Amino acid sequence: MATTPYLTAPLKMTTMPPGIPYIIGNEAAERFSFYGMRAILVVFMTQYLRDSSGALATMSEAEASTWFHLFLASNYFFPVFGAILADAFLGKYRTIFWLSIVYCGGHLALALDDTRAGLGIGLTLIALGAGGIKPCVSANVGDQFGQSNQHLLSRAFGWFYFSVNFGSFFSILLIPWLLKHYSPNLAFGVPGILMLLATVIFWAGRRKFVHIPPAGKSTLPTNYSREDWAAIGRLAIIFSFVAIFWSLWDQSGGRWVLQGERMNLHFAGITWLSSQIQAVNAIMVLLFIPLFQYVIYPAINRVFPLTPLRKIGLGIFVSGVSFIISAWIESLITAGQQPNIGWQLPAYALLTAAEIMVSITSLEFAYTQAPKRMKSVIMSLYLLSISAGNLVTAAVNFAISRLNLRLEGANYYLFFTALAMLASVVFVFFARRYTEKTYLQDETPAA
Repeated sequence: MATTPYLTAPLKMTTMPPGIPYIIGNEAAERFSFYGMRAILVVFMTQYLRDSSGALATMSEAEASTWFHLFLASNYFFPVFGAILADAFLGKYRTIFWLSIVYCGGHLALALDDTRAGLGIGLTLIALGAGGIKPCVSANVGDQFGQSNQHLLSRAFGWFYFSVNFGSFFSILLIPWLLKHYSPNLAFGVPGILMLLATVIFWAGRRKFVHIPPAGKSTLPTNYSREDWAAIGRLAIIFSFVAIFWSLWDQSGGRWVLQGERMNLHFAGITWLSSQIQAVNAIMVLLFIPLFQYVIYPAINRVFPLTPLRKIGLGIFVSGVSFIISAWIESLITAGQQPNIGWQLPAYALLTAAEIMVSITSLEFAYTQAPKRMKSVIMSLYLLSISAGNLVTAAVNFAISRLNLRLEGANYYLFFTALAMLASVVFVFFARRYTEKTYLQDETPAA
């Protein structure tokens, strides 16, 4: 039997595992790189993209939205392969480390080449790298915990989500500014540097992490047990509804940015860039996490028990409400008016509230409901819901740009409102029939 210098099971302890700070630091830097790049994509494609001769060759709004959501869909599709690679062959640590190198290469391609070729190569490498590591990183958080400190798991996922928004907040403010005042090369290059930093932080924590060994080919679909398939089937139904939430949420980096381009960007004494307004989502998440944890959830619990599935269903409904505000803003723009960008803030507040209820809850739910040897695979199943949601949005925008689907102005946003609200109602019937079964890693005595 091969020996390893690393821990292969959680220590029996009642405190926070020692590897968590490295995971949090890595996630903050990686999310800075991803969200900084994501924040400027549609603006880059509609205003800065060039052809091989150096001439401007920009995309229309609908075309840019289509490609933006196809990129996000692929970014959340590749987790399937990353999960199989981690659970069956390499383990989570080695999968995260080596695919992080690929990720860095994608940022490098975007920084060096502002043509469609550079865009295609860069986004493909980022989708492979970011997508491949995504199910492993969140599953790696859960792997650090055993029965003795499982009561701290929710707190760890809360800090994990905090780091996501801490990194994205600063990048969404900085990277659009670099694009506007300097160049696409620098704007894409800085996220690349932060991704390299994320890789170094993760490597530095290698002796602090619990490295759950890969389970071999027994984790491949051909070797799944009846219990494994049952878990997949139960969660697949739940996550198909979560996909609708993500079809709305990810438009905050697409259609909402393009809507902002047609609004009065002078707000609170500052002239904003349309892509910078997304930063309010990150700061709202940091504020809303304790608000929901200590005020809103306890208040709702006094009325009726707020289970994880009820949080998810309520969040899907609230996301639809946020798009009513977007529809109202669009109706003002269509009438020849120029509403202030501040009117997007209530929409972001509602969308952020929905995110707290759906995203954080789904992360923990996916981990705890996954059989022990399938943690990354089930995480990838959850991430497929994000991919599916973006495919829905890409399909709608493709139909608008290529198939002459007449879904214009406020009607575009009202379509997604109706979709989310219908999904939340139907979700109730499936959630009531779901039977929870929790799986956590075994632990070893503390040294």
